[in-house]
Amino acid sequence: MSTRNTLLVACLALAVGCSVTLAESPNLGKAASPEEIASWDVSIGPDGAGLPPGNGTPRQGEQVYLAKCLACHGEKGAGKPNDQLVGGQGSLEPGRAVVKTVGSFWPYATTVFDYVRRAMPLNEPKSLRDDEVYAVVAYILWLNGAIGENDTMNAQTLPAVRMPNQDGFVRFSRGR
Repeated sequence: MSTRNTLLVACLALAVGCSVTLAESPNLGKAASPEEIASWDVSIGPDGAGLPPGNGTPRQGEQVYLAKCLACHGEKGAGKPNDQLVGGQGSLEPGRAVVKTVGSFWPYATTVFDYVRRAMPLNEPKSLRDDEVYAVVAYILWLNGAIGENDTMNAQTLPAVRMPNQDGFVRFSRGR
């Protein structure tokens, strides 16, 4: 058999072997249903696009915080064992010890809502009702001085909140 024929037979055997291998499946997982996908399609933009109906006040949020957040974030968001949520304003200045909190580092209140809604509490993410998320976010924003004690957070008021370090970020453009 010539070298050319040997190479042709080897390529053909390789192609057949690959197609058999590709046809086999490890049978892991299943295709996500439209309902499952929709349940995770909860992104909230900085402008508030996608915020759900509902509302909450700092006073209501304190009750949610005590029940669902205190064990991880400490009294009034002071931290320990997990991240500190309150304070740190001005700590991003050169020569200072950086303290990244909601009040010092997060540029948009809507981002706080998005994160809490998706990921908190850590042991039971996505378990808070929208009113509870609005309330606990209102409480955290109030503790950071971003809103008043009697303010109500909802889809209209939350995007209007001016975060303490909102202007402390540099816009990044990907050349568009």
